Amino acid sequence: MGFYPIFLDLSGRRCVVIGGGPVAERRVEGLLASGADLTLISPMVTDRLKKLAAQGAIRHLERAYEPGDLAGYELVFVATDDGAVNHAVFSEARSRAIWVNSADDPANCDFILPAAIRRGDLSVAISTGGASPAATRMIREELEKYFTADYARLVQIAGEVRRSLREKSIVASARAWNEALNGEFRRLVKEDETVRAKELLLKTLGADS
Repeated sequence: MGFYPIFLDLSGRRCVVIGGGPVAERRVEGLLASGADLTLISPMVTDRLKKLAAQGAIRHLERAYEPGDLAGYELVFVATDDGAVNHAVFSEARSRAIWVNSADDPANCDFILPAAIRRGDLSVAISTGGASPAATRMIREELEKYFTADYARLVQIAGEVRRSLREKSIVASARAWNEALNGEFRRLVKEDETVRAKELLLKTLGADS
């Protein structure tokens, strides 16, 4: 099966996570970071999930999944080790035209989650389409060494300069951007000279006045 890579804007979207263990915790943390409106359904949860519920960051239904629980949600994430529950949730989600992900259970998934590297606004997703989670993990670990912290600064500066260009109605070609984002600019970013790097990028792209 082929998968189409996509980044979703989940701000304010109603999502539900079924399960309360470490995998569910990771799902919850990622969804909260994306701004999702989140409900958790599980009789037992980790201490971290209890804290998030107590803080009001998530709604927690302290019980097992029941048919009908998916009404009104836009995405479903299942994080249980019970194949029967996974299949029941998948069947209900399909009947309601809601996309569902079941952790480590591709037969009950509409989509899979990639391994991700995040550096500020930069996100790099890695997937083997479910063929080899071990290979995915290895590749992610290798790329984590490549995408160092200065990539977050690079993306931040480039974003600020892009907004400045738009405000001044300046259009820079892809080639101009490619040339400007290399050489001296990269050196300044790597050395954490953010102000000088931004000034250089603005000048190179014709927006320094």
